[in-house]
Order: sequence, then structure tokens, then C-alpha cells
Amino acid sequence: MARSIMHYVVTAEHQSLATPLCAPSSEVLDSQALILHFPAPTTATGEDVLELHVHGGTAVVRSVLSAIPLVAANKKGNPAAPMIRYAEPGEFTRRAFHNNRLDLTQIEALGDTLSAETERQRRIAVRGNSSVLSQKYESWRQQLLYARGELEALIDFSEDQHFDESPATLVTSVTEQVVGLQRQIQAAMENASKGELLRNGISLALLGAPNAGKSSLLNQIVGREAAIVSEEAGTTRDVIDIGVDVGGFYCTFGDLAGLRGKSAHVGRVEQEGMRRARERALVADVIIVLVPVERRQSGDGTWHSHLELDAEIAATLNLCDTSKQRVVYAINKIDLIGPSEDIVSMQGLMQQQLSDQDLPASPIPILAVSCKACGQRSQDSADVQHLLASLTGLFQDMTATSALDSANWESSLGASHRQRLLLEQCFNQLRTYLEEVDRDPIGHNTDDESVDVVLAAESLRSAADCLAKITGTGQVANIEEVLGVVFEK
Repeated sequence: MARSIMHYVVTAEHQSLATPLCAPSSEVLDSQALILHFPAPTTATGEDVLELHVHGGTAVVRSVLSAIPLVAANKKGNPAAPMIRYAEPGEFTRRAFHNNRLDLTQIEALGDTLSAETERQRRIAVRGNSSVLSQKYESWRQQLLYARGELEALIDFSEDQHFDESPATLVTSVTEQVVGLQRQIQAAMENASKGELLRNGISLALLGAPNAGKSSLLNQIVGREAAIVSEEAGTTRDVIDIGVDVGGFYCTFGDLAGLRGKSAHVGRVEQEGMRRARERALVADVIIVLVPVERRQSGDGTWHSHLELDAEIAATLNLCDTSKQRVVYAINKIDLIGPSEDIVSMQGLMQQQLSDQDLPASPIPILAVSCKACGQRSQDSADVQHLLASLTGLFQDMTATSALDSANWESSLGASHRQRLLLEQCFNQLRTYLEEVDRDPIGHNTDDESVDVVLAAESLRSAADCLAKITGTGQVANIEEVLGVVFEK
């Protein structure tokens, strides 16, 4: 089969694939197959690779796969004959790792590349697939190894050798390196968290009173009837999550049940829907609060526009974690605004209510939209597009790199969740070291003579091991466990 595989194929060529001569009847399987031989060690796995490019019909592929094991059967009795079997899940990637063709950070980025759905997901996956991240981690690990070596020199040789510097000076020098490294790791952790937003998608919750237009807005955003729209309040009872690409950011919009006060008649099903709505809002990355314009009649018989934020919505917003969540406010149904009124005055009224109730501030100006059918109001499409453009700007701020020299830190956005957890462990070990040497965050050592150098050196060893687990390099006792976690994906 292709001249008994491998030995005679030295370049790309078209060949006829047939069953091996040992088969009961040799027959042509594919008359025009492309055979590619990649010699080691510059292949993807670091080993010899033979690729059979056959015509994609199901029967052709099945017949070729059935014939491949017969090649090994034809060489029974020859101890040098290779065994032919199906690769185990992730085996080619594992071989690439063991042959130093890929490290763990590149392998994780490869998985992200395969699962990327948006342009920004593809970009961060490509960044992670380079060797920049692993080189950065390895550089930090080497710094820790050198720092640990200086401390262990104090342990092993302090009584026998004369040092040019006092032990206190050596500890201070090591600690200054640790403080600088800790700052870099903290920036990498922050960027990794932002990268997870890009990789996993940004979660948004549409929060508002019943009949505020949440489902209508969702339908406008996704461009289809994803949620039921009705003039009857309380149509949405469960959470409806829809994924959509917004400016290259993968976003999950959650259409939630409307929240209203206990004074209104609320049945058990609606109560459960409201509970789920609050729960979903409190775990969202971005909450979009929709407040509809209402027309009310004054005592003198004139009509005016009115805005009111329900107390249940305000109570939910006060439970938000403003350090992690962003709250955006949008005035809906602006087509109801009277001719003697304007959007700016409505936005001012909305801002006044937010200030009076001490609600979370919005990182972007209050938006104004209308979800009427575009055929009835030509401005509607522009309103929604302006909302999406404003959200895209917010997403860019949320995922901007934290380091001062952002150009050199963009690769850290590609760090996986596993890498971020190990960076946190490394950061905590460095913090333990600083506690051992009794040094405060701004770098003042209070008592160098009382430093337990043995414990301090152990903290640096543990920190270096965390970095070794990220890339799969160095002497780490449980590296096989690390490999199992990565390759099972």
C-alpha cells in the first residue's frame, strides 16, 4: 500500500492506493491519491509522518482505513516491522510535546484555535500559539531559580565561605527581584482574566420591568425572532441565552423575566422567573438595564413622557459586584417621546434617578433606543447599531491589557484558565516569601537578621514549580497529572 508505506515515499506524489499483496484479492482503493512524506525531526510531531490524501467519499475512506492494518499483517515474523494502530485521543499532540515541538501553552492555544468562533477569539489563540508566552514564563522561572540559588548559598556555605555581601544584603537583593517579579505576574493574571472574557465570551443580561422591551431588543440584536414579543406583560418567564458576534466579541445575551414589585399580582411561575432573572444578572459581566418611556397625563390634561426605575431592579443592581460587573443603562421606546421633549432631557432625568438611588454608575453614557419595527421607523436600526457600537467600545476597555507596555503583553491575553490559576498560586507563594522575610509591599525590610532562609527558599521553589507546570518544563513531580489535564481536552 503506497509501496508498503514510508520507505519509498520521499516527496509529494500521486499514487494508486491498493490493498496489500497479502489480501485475498488485491484491488485498487483510490486511483489518484496524494502521498506526502514529512521526514523527522521537523514535522509537527517530531517524527516521520506519512499523509494519505484520498478522495473524500465515505466508501473510499472506509476501504483505505480497513486496508492499513493489513500492511502490518503482511510483515508478520519481521521484528522490525512497525505496529499499526489508531492513535489515542491527543496522542499526536502528546508526541509533539515529548519531542519538544510544542509546549503546554502552545497546545492549549491550539485547542482555542480550533474552537474559535469570532475574529478576536482567533487572534488571542494565535498569540498564545506563539512561543512568546512560554518564553516569558520560563524567564520568570529562571529568575526564581537564580534567586533561590542565592538563598541556598547562605544555607550551605554561610559558615564556611566569606561573602562579599552580608546575608542581610543578599536577602534584600533577592527580595527586590521578587517584588518586581510579583508585579509582572499580577499584570499577567489580570490580562489572563481579560483573555478569558474573549475566549469564553462576554455574558450580558437584559434587565428591566415587564414589557420594557427586553425581548424586542434581543430580537433586533440577533436579527431574528429569538424571543416571543407581546404587548402582554410578563411574556418571558425563563432565561433565554443567545450567542452573537458583536464587533468580533463573542457575547451571550440573556433575556430575563421582568422584575416588578411585590405589590403587583405575581404568580408562582413568575416569581420563579424573577428569581432566575436576579440570579442570572448577578453573574453577568455586563448588565443592560432597560427603562421604557411611558406616556402619562398630568392633572391639567396634558401628556408628558415619564421614566421610572422599579424598586426591584434597583435592589438587584445594589447587589452587583461593581469591581467585576459593568452596568449600562438604556432608555427604550424613545419613539413615544413627545414633540416638545427630547432625548437629552430624558437622559438627564434618568441620570438624576440613578444619582438619587445611589445606583452603580455606567462606564458609557446612557443609551437611547427604540425597538419598533424598522419599517415603521427608519431610525430604529441606527439606534440599535449605536448601542452595539457603544458596547463594542466597552468590551475593548474591558479586555485591554493592563501592563504599561501593552504591545509586549498582548500575548498574556492568550493565557488559559489553567495558566491563570497556576499564576495565582505562584503569586501567593511569592507573597508567602515576602511574609517570611517580613517585608512590606513597598520594599522595606524590617528585620533581616530574623529571616528564616530555609522557608524563604522553599517558597521560591514552590513558585518556580508553578511556572514549570504551566509550560511542562523543569523537574516537576506530578507533571504527568498536568499532562493528563491538558491532553484530555
